[in-house]
Amino acid sequence: MEHKHSHQKFTLKNGLRVIFAPMPATQAATVLTLFSVGSRNETHALNGAAHYIEHMMFKGTEKRPTTLDISRELDRVGAEYNAYTGKDRTGYWITTAQRHLELALDVTFDMLLHSKFDHEEVERERKVIMEEMKMYEENPLMHIEDLFERAMFAGHELGWNIAGTKETMAGIGRKELVAFKQRFYYPRNTVVIVAGSFNEAQTRQSIEEHMAGFRSGPKTPERLHPFHFKKASKVALHRQQVDQVQLALGFPSYGYGHKSLPALHLLNVVLGGNMSSRLFISVRERRALAYSVRSSADQYAETGSFKVRAGLDASRVEEAVHVILDELEAIKQGVSAKELADAKEYTRGKLGLALEDSAELATWYGDQELFLRKMKTPDEQLKKIDAVTLAQVKTVAQDLIKRDKLRCAIIGPWSDKTKFTKLF
Repeated sequence: MEHKHSHQKFTLKNGLRVIFAPMPATQAATVLTLFSVGSRNETHALNGAAHYIEHMMFKGTEKRPTTLDISRELDRVGAEYNAYTGKDRTGYWITTAQRHLELALDVTFDMLLHSKFDHEEVERERKVIMEEMKMYEENPLMHIEDLFERAMFAGHELGWNIAGTKETMAGIGRKELVAFKQRFYYPRNTVVIVAGSFNEAQTRQSIEEHMAGFRSGPKTPERLHPFHFKKASKVALHRQQVDQVQLALGFPSYGYGHKSLPALHLLNVVLGGNMSSRLFISVRERRALAYSVRSSADQYAETGSFKVRAGLDASRVEEAVHVILDELEAIKQGVSAKELADAKEYTRGKLGLALEDSAELATWYGDQELFLRKMKTPDEQLKKIDAVTLAQVKTVAQDLIKRDKLRCAIIGPWSDKTKFTKLF
């Protein structure tokens, strides 16, 4: 299936990058604003600040003084809207019917440029975030991700929790939040993407008018501390009485833009990317060891992780770990021509479905611009996927799956991790 997606990029005088990705076949439009800042830009004392700021953006501006003023205006037109903070980005998005795009732009830029950071709201939101942290910690499905990254990226900001810690959240006040926002929310650190159905000339004019007052900030972004894999404890164990043990194990992997990512993507599909993958068949279908088992490959600027996650019965954890490790060893011998062809077809179908959605298309272009400064269209990406050979998939498997670099996180009813360290 051919995707005829086109896009154009222009840069405003103040350095703000704007991407237009028109989709003639939809009535929806999404405006997504991405900032190149996340928890990896923080110091120990400020851990949680990027996420705290994201929450504060919905708490009122001069023009729309309260949270309700903002939400009521968007709810009135049936818009969908939210925000997210990652380790290396913060995003704010609104999807609306095409005819309400001007409202979406107005609310977006009002929040981003004119949020009040009212002292009382800062204090109130601190409690909300503390509750959110507690919810994450008490939910093993969510908490396993943090635990795994803490083990994988030990000794580095990438291993920190995006929401911060109880201690840091108690110490960050309004002054620190405003200063942190000033440091990272500036035009050259920002990408605005509009995807869907919209009038390009009108939308461009609107963005230029709204963003004219966005102070320009530094010429060059702050340098990140690069991650170097360190010898550290292989197993992170969190004791919790759970119905289902959560397990994540994996290896350091490639960063954004790495030439082997298309091959890694296909390796991941064959290993544990869907319900006909090797792991799903051997761990769940044949042996009924897990309710869920999946693999995934995640990227950051200079590194990433390739991991397997499973929800397991506590009495059979060791057996499950053995089966997973056996599958990881087996795939280093390569995949079959049929597996590779099926994985390519699966990827083509998934991408096709995802890019029917204006919010997904906005994210597709925005992430590439934010992290690579150059963009591939979906068609160009599919050509790269199609060109992957059996030999390349095997090379990637052998390159990444190395026992001495394995890290594992487990949430279950144990306090002693020796039985697990022995497995690896």
